[in-house]
Amino acid sequence: MLNKIREFNAYRKQFISLLVGVPSYETYVEHMELHHPDMPVKSRKEFFCEVQEARYNAKGGKVSRCC
Repeated sequence: MLNKIREFNAYRKQFISLLVGVPSYETYVEHMELHHPDMPVKSRKEFFCEVQEARYNAKGGKVSRCC
């Protein structure tokens, strides 16, 4: 039963992240290790900042527009 709850929570977290447009860091790491093993993997913070920059055109980690 506890494993089912954990699995549900993992799916819920993934759904909410995709709903608001935040890609999964874990998926990124898996992709890099599988397809680009010779390239360095960004830290979680670097990954998140790059995603925010690409999505919102943020300047220095701050969102420069509301929508």
